[in-house]
Amino acid sequence: MPNPQHDLLFEPVDIGPVRAKNRFYQVPHCTGLGWLRPKMAAALRGMKAEGGWGVVCTEWCSIHPASDDLPYPNAALWHDGHIKDQALMTQAVHDHGALAGVELWFGGARSANHYTRETAVDVASIPNLAGHPYQPRSMDKSDIREFRRWHREAALRAKEADFDIVYVYATHGYLLSHF
Repeated sequence: MPNPQHDLLFEPVDIGPVRAKNRFYQVPHCTGLGWLRPKMAAALRGMKAEGGWGVVCTEWCSIHPASDDLPYPNAALWHDGHIKDQALMTQAVHDHGALAGVELWFGGARSANHYTRETAVDVASIPNLAGHPYQPRSMDKSDIREFRRWHREAALRAKEADFDIVYVYATHGYLLSHF
């Protein structure tokens, strides 16, 4: 017999301009599929939506090649070519009536960059916080302007990929938590 105390969980809820069919919100979590296996990532997220979740999110989604986290592949919106990969996920989620969310991420001093080999950047040239044997470069004002541009471009790509919810990862020692 259902408990009426839990009825609220099954009611729709407005999140800004969109409405989730219920209050079950699958927060971002990494799967190890990321940009390497977008079809598998889409199938996994679609399965969650099919199971009844009201909102299904990506794992952290890197906004620029200076923030890759191999050996842990994650979602990416570095360039327009990633839009179609992310659209696979949003379509799989929307097919089951759920909202699709994306968490924009930039690692800063915690970035491994084993794939891209780009120099990590952060607000200060502090030791790599994940224990990698290198140190990021300090950002100057032009780097900060570029960083803001990368976020804008990734958000616009997310919109083009048909995400309903876009937010920024700003904790756990990643770049934005240092401002």
